[in-house]
Amino acid sequence: MLIGIFFALSILASAGVCGAFDAFSGLGWLWILPLCTAGIFLLLIVLWAVMMLIMAKSVDMDKEQEEDNAFFRTVIHLTIGALLILFRIRVDMEGLEKTPKDGRFMLVCNHLHDTDPVVLLWAFAKSRLAFVSKRENDQKFIIGPFLHRILCQPINRENDREALKTILKCIRLLQEDKVSIGVFPEGYCSKEHLLHPFRSGVFKIAQKANVPIVVCTVRNTHPVFKNMAKLKPSHVQLRLVGVVPAEDLKGRTAVDIAHQVYDMMAQDLGPELVLPVTQEAENT
Repeated sequence: MLIGIFFALSILASAGVCGAFDAFSGLGWLWILPLCTAGIFLLLIVLWAVMMLIMAKSVDMDKEQEEDNAFFRTVIHLTIGALLILFRIRVDMEGLEKTPKDGRFMLVCNHLHDTDPVVLLWAFAKSRLAFVSKRENDQKFIIGPFLHRILCQPINRENDREALKTILKCIRLLQEDKVSIGVFPEGYCSKEHLLHPFRSGVFKIAQKANVPIVVCTVRNTHPVFKNMAKLKPSHVQLRLVGVVPAEDLKGRTAVDIAHQVYDMMAQDLGPELVLPVTQEAENT
Protein backbone atom coordinates (compact mmCIF):
# COMPACT_ATOMS: atom_id res chain seq x y z
CA MET A 1 0.00 0.00 0.00
CA LEU A 2 2.72 2.48 1.00
CA ILE A 3 4.76 1.72 -2.12
CA GLY A 4 1.66 2.22 -4.28
CA ILE A 5 0.97 5.60 -2.67
CA PHE A 6 4.57 6.72 -3.09
CA PHE A 7 4.61 5.59 -6.72
CA ALA A 8 1.36 7.39 -7.53
CA LEU A 9 2.57 10.59 -5.86
CA SER A 10 5.88 10.35 -7.71
CA ILE A 11 4.18 10.04 -11.10
CA LEU A 12 1.79 12.91 -10.37
CA ALA A 13 4.61 15.17 -9.20
CA SER A 14 6.75 14.21 -12.20
CA ALA A 15 3.88 14.94 -14.56
CA GLY A 16 3.58 18.33 -12.91
CA VAL A 17 7.29 18.97 -13.50
CA CYS A 18 6.91 17.99 -17.16
CA GLY A 19 3.95 20.30 -17.52
CA ALA A 20 5.79 23.19 -15.86
CA PHE A 21 8.68 22.88 -18.29
CA ASP A 22 6.37 22.21 -21.26
CA ALA A 23 8.09 18.87 -21.79
CA PHE A 24 4.94 17.28 -23.19
CA SER A 25 5.12 19.51 -26.28
CA GLY A 26 8.12 17.51 -27.48
CA LEU A 27 9.93 14.33 -26.56
CA GLY A 28 11.59 15.68 -23.43
CA TRP A 29 9.04 13.99 -21.19
CA LEU A 30 10.39 10.59 -22.26
CA TRP A 31 13.44 11.07 -20.02
CA ILE A 32 12.20 13.74 -17.61
CA LEU A 33 9.15 11.75 -16.43
CA PRO A 34 10.96 8.51 -15.44
CA LEU A 35 13.95 10.37 -14.01
CA CYS A 36 11.79 12.63 -11.85
CA THR A 37 9.58 9.73 -10.82
CA ALA A 38 12.58 7.74 -9.58
CA GLY A 39 14.06 10.75 -7.77
CA ILE A 40 10.82 11.73 -6.04
CA PHE A 41 10.14 8.09 -5.12
CA LEU A 42 13.54 7.82 -3.40
CA LEU A 43 12.96 11.17 -1.69
CA LEU A 44 9.65 9.97 -0.26
CA ILE A 45 11.32 6.83 1.11
CA VAL A 46 14.01 8.96 2.77
CA LEU A 47 11.38 11.26 4.27
CA TRP A 48 9.48 8.23 5.61
CA ALA A 49 12.68 6.94 7.23
CA VAL A 50 13.33 10.35 8.77
CA MET A 51 9.79 10.41 10.15
CA MET A 52 10.34 7.00 11.75
CA LEU A 53 13.60 8.21 13.28
CA ILE A 54 11.87 11.25 14.77
CA MET A 55 9.09 9.05 16.14
CA ALA A 56 11.62 6.67 17.68
CA LYS A 57 13.52 9.55 19.29
CA SER A 58 10.29 10.79 20.87
CA VAL A 59 9.76 7.54 22.82
CA ASP A 60 10.69 7.49 26.50
CA MET A 61 12.07 3.98 26.92
CA ASP A 62 12.10 4.35 30.73
CA LYS A 63 8.36 4.97 30.84
CA GLU A 64 6.27 1.82 31.13
CA GLN A 65 3.64 1.62 28.39
CA GLU A 66 0.06 0.73 29.28
CA GLU A 67 -1.74 1.40 25.99
CA ASP A 68 -1.17 0.14 22.47
CA ASN A 69 -0.33 3.07 20.18
CA ALA A 70 -2.42 2.79 17.01
CA PHE A 71 -0.31 5.30 15.07
CA PHE A 72 2.97 3.52 15.74
CA ARG A 73 1.34 0.20 14.88
CA THR A 74 0.01 1.58 11.57
CA VAL A 75 3.44 2.92 10.64
CA ILE A 76 4.95 -0.49 11.42
CA HIS A 77 2.40 -2.27 9.23
CA LEU A 78 2.87 0.12 6.29
CA THR A 79 6.66 -0.15 6.57
CA ILE A 80 6.61 -3.94 6.65
CA GLY A 81 4.37 -4.02 3.58
CA ALA A 82 6.77 -1.71 1.74
CA LEU A 83 9.82 -3.78 2.70
CA LEU A 84 8.17 -7.00 1.55
CA ILE A 85 7.60 -5.48 -1.89
CA LEU A 86 10.98 -3.76 -2.18
CA PHE A 87 12.93 -6.89 -1.23
CA ARG A 88 10.61 -9.31 -3.05
CA ILE A 89 9.64 -11.29 0.03
CA ARG A 90 6.56 -13.37 -0.64
CA VAL A 91 4.63 -14.64 2.38
CA ASP A 92 2.31 -17.56 1.70
CA MET A 93 -0.24 -17.79 4.50
CA GLU A 94 -2.37 -20.83 5.20
CA GLY A 95 -5.03 -21.50 7.83
CA LEU A 96 -5.35 -17.92 9.10
CA GLU A 97 -9.12 -18.20 8.79
CA LYS A 98 -8.94 -20.23 12.02
CA THR A 99 -7.74 -17.17 13.97
CA PRO A 100 -10.17 -16.47 16.87
CA LYS A 101 -12.53 -13.68 15.83
CA ASP A 102 -13.62 -12.68 19.33
CA GLY A 103 -11.33 -11.91 22.26
CA ARG A 104 -7.59 -12.07 22.71
CA PHE A 105 -5.27 -15.04 22.29
CA MET A 106 -1.66 -16.11 22.74
CA LEU A 107 0.18 -16.92 19.53
CA VAL A 108 3.11 -19.35 19.58
CA CYS A 109 5.47 -20.05 16.70
CA ASN A 110 8.81 -21.67 15.99
CA HIS A 111 11.76 -19.28 15.76
CA LEU A 112 14.16 -19.42 12.82
CA HIS A 113 15.26 -15.81 12.33
CA ASP A 114 14.91 -12.22 13.53
CA THR A 115 12.43 -11.65 10.70
CA ASP A 116 9.89 -14.06 12.23
CA PRO A 117 8.12 -11.33 14.28
CA VAL A 118 7.98 -9.15 11.16
CA VAL A 119 6.13 -11.87 9.25
CA LEU A 120 3.73 -12.46 12.14
CA LEU A 121 3.00 -8.75 12.62
CA TRP A 122 2.17 -8.54 8.92
CA ALA A 123 -0.02 -11.64 8.89
CA PHE A 124 -1.91 -10.86 12.12
CA ALA A 125 -2.22 -7.10 11.66
CA LYS A 126 -5.83 -7.06 12.89
CA SER A 127 -4.97 -8.97 16.07
CA ARG A 128 -2.68 -6.30 17.58
CA LEU A 129 0.16 -8.65 18.48
CA ALA A 130 2.67 -7.70 21.17
CA PHE A 131 5.66 -10.01 21.50
CA VAL A 132 7.55 -11.27 24.50
CA SER A 133 11.11 -10.58 23.34
CA LYS A 134 14.64 -10.61 24.70
CA ARG A 135 15.78 -7.47 26.51
CA GLU A 136 18.41 -6.72 23.86
CA ASN A 137 15.69 -5.81 21.37
CA ASP A 138 14.91 -2.70 23.40
CA GLN A 139 18.34 -1.34 22.49
CA LYS A 140 17.95 -1.78 18.73
CA PHE A 141 17.97 1.37 16.63
CA ILE A 142 14.39 2.51 15.81
CA ILE A 143 13.08 -1.04 16.32
CA GLY A 144 13.28 -0.90 20.13
CA PRO A 145 11.19 2.26 20.58
CA PHE A 146 8.55 1.05 18.11
CA LEU A 147 8.23 -2.30 19.90
CA HIS A 148 7.96 -0.41 23.18
CA ARG A 149 5.01 1.65 21.91
CA ILE A 150 3.02 -1.40 20.75
CA LEU A 151 3.35 -3.04 24.18
CA CYS A 152 5.98 -5.68 23.36
CA GLN A 153 7.37 -7.00 26.64
CA PRO A 154 11.11 -7.55 27.23
CA ILE A 155 11.96 -10.61 29.29
CA ASN A 156 15.05 -11.24 31.40
CA ARG A 157 15.81 -14.89 30.84
CA GLU A 158 18.64 -14.85 33.40
CA ASN A 159 16.46 -13.58 36.26
CA ASP A 160 13.43 -15.68 37.24
CA ARG A 161 11.87 -12.90 39.31
CA GLU A 162 12.08 -10.39 36.46
CA ALA A 163 10.80 -12.99 34.00
CA LEU A 164 7.79 -13.61 36.27
CA LYS A 165 7.00 -9.87 36.21
CA THR A 166 6.91 -9.99 32.42
CA ILE A 167 4.60 -13.01 32.45
CA LEU A 168 2.25 -11.31 34.92
CA LYS A 169 2.21 -8.16 32.77
CA CYS A 170 1.30 -10.21 29.69
CA ILE A 171 -1.52 -11.91 31.58
CA ARG A 172 -2.89 -8.53 32.60
CA LEU A 173 -2.68 -7.12 29.05
CA LEU A 174 -4.68 -10.09 27.78
CA GLN A 175 -7.27 -9.85 30.53
CA GLU A 176 -7.70 -6.12 29.90
CA ASP A 177 -8.16 -6.75 26.16
CA LYS A 178 -5.22 -4.50 25.26
CA VAL A 179 -3.31 -6.80 22.86
CA SER A 180 -2.80 -10.43 21.90
CA ILE A 181 0.52 -11.87 23.02
CA GLY A 182 3.05 -13.53 20.72
CA VAL A 183 5.75 -15.85 22.08
CA PHE A 184 8.52 -18.04 20.73
CA PRO A 185 8.61 -20.87 23.29
CA GLU A 186 12.02 -22.12 22.13
CA GLY A 187 13.44 -18.96 23.69
CA TYR A 188 15.93 -18.21 20.92
CA CYS A 189 16.52 -18.48 17.17
CA SER A 190 17.48 -21.94 16.02
CA LYS A 191 20.97 -21.96 14.50
CA GLU A 192 20.18 -25.25 12.79
CA HIS A 193 16.82 -23.89 11.58
CA LEU A 194 15.12 -26.77 13.38
CA LEU A 195 12.41 -26.93 16.05
CA HIS A 196 13.92 -27.10 19.56
CA PRO A 197 12.26 -28.18 22.84
CA PHE A 198 10.17 -25.50 24.57
CA ARG A 199 10.50 -23.47 27.73
CA SER A 200 7.14 -24.22 29.31
CA GLY A 201 6.81 -21.14 31.56
CA VAL A 202 5.31 -18.93 28.85
CA PHE A 203 2.28 -21.21 28.57
CA LYS A 204 1.14 -19.98 31.98
CA ILE A 205 0.25 -16.74 30.22
CA ALA A 206 -2.58 -18.28 28.20
CA GLN A 207 -3.71 -20.50 31.06
CA LYS A 208 -3.92 -17.74 33.66
CA ALA A 209 -5.45 -15.23 31.24
CA ASN A 210 -7.98 -17.84 30.08
CA VAL A 211 -7.34 -17.28 26.37
CA PRO A 212 -6.84 -19.78 23.51
CA ILE A 213 -3.43 -20.63 22.07
CA VAL A 214 -2.96 -20.08 18.34
CA VAL A 215 -0.26 -22.45 17.06
CA CYS A 216 1.73 -21.41 13.98
CA THR A 217 4.77 -22.60 12.06
CA VAL A 218 7.05 -20.55 9.85
CA ARG A 219 9.47 -21.75 7.18
CA ASN A 220 12.26 -20.15 5.12
CA THR A 221 12.76 -16.90 7.02
CA HIS A 222 16.41 -17.67 7.76
CA PRO A 223 17.76 -16.93 4.23
CA VAL A 224 15.89 -13.62 3.84
CA PHE A 225 18.86 -11.32 4.59
CA LYS A 226 21.21 -13.35 2.37
CA ASN A 227 18.68 -13.22 -0.45
CA MET A 228 18.30 -9.47 -0.01
CA ALA A 229 22.07 -9.01 -0.31
CA LYS A 230 22.07 -11.06 -3.51
CA LEU A 231 18.95 -9.32 -4.84
CA LYS A 232 17.15 -12.65 -4.85
CA PRO A 233 13.45 -13.14 -3.96
CA SER A 234 12.44 -14.99 -0.79
CA HIS A 235 9.53 -17.35 -0.34
CA VAL A 236 8.32 -17.54 3.29
CA GLN A 237 5.60 -19.92 4.43
CA LEU A 238 3.37 -19.25 7.43
CA ARG A 239 0.81 -21.78 8.54
CA LEU A 240 -1.74 -21.64 11.35
CA VAL A 241 -1.64 -25.24 12.51
CA GLY A 242 -4.50 -25.11 15.00
CA VAL A 243 -6.07 -23.45 18.01
CA VAL A 244 -6.06 -24.88 21.54
CA PRO A 245 -9.26 -23.57 23.22
CA ALA A 246 -8.98 -21.86 26.60
CA GLU A 247 -11.23 -24.54 28.12
CA ASP A 248 -8.67 -27.22 27.22
CA LEU A 249 -5.97 -25.48 29.29
CA LYS A 250 -7.76 -25.64 32.62
CA GLY A 251 -6.36 -27.93 35.30
CA ARG A 252 -3.25 -28.80 33.31
CA THR A 253 0.43 -28.12 33.95
CA ALA A 254 2.39 -25.72 31.75
CA VAL A 255 4.70 -28.62 30.85
CA ASP A 256 1.77 -30.70 29.61
CA ILE A 257 0.47 -27.82 27.48
CA ALA A 258 3.97 -27.21 26.10
CA HIS A 259 4.22 -30.86 25.04
CA GLN A 260 0.88 -30.67 23.22
CA VAL A 261 1.81 -27.50 21.32
CA TYR A 262 5.28 -28.86 20.53
CA ASP A 263 3.75 -32.03 19.06
CA MET A 264 1.39 -29.93 16.92
CA MET A 265 4.30 -27.94 15.50
CA ALA A 266 6.53 -30.97 15.06
CA GLN A 267 3.85 -32.88 13.18
CA ASP A 268 3.27 -29.93 10.86
CA LEU A 269 6.97 -29.26 10.19
CA GLY A 270 7.91 -32.90 9.70
CA PRO A 271 10.91 -34.80 11.13
CA GLU A 272 13.38 -33.10 8.78
CA LEU A 273 12.71 -29.74 10.49
CA VAL A 274 12.69 -30.97 14.10
CA LEU A 275 15.85 -31.30 16.20
CA PRO A 276 16.23 -34.93 17.37
CA VAL A 277 15.95 -35.31 21.14
CA THR A 278 19.30 -37.13 21.29
CA GLN A 279 21.03 -34.25 19.53
CA GLU A 280 19.48 -31.73 21.93
CA ALA A 281 20.70 -33.78 24.87
CA GLU A 282 24.24 -33.80 23.45
CA ASN A 283 24.19 -30.03 22.96
CA THR A 284 23.12 -29.42 26.57
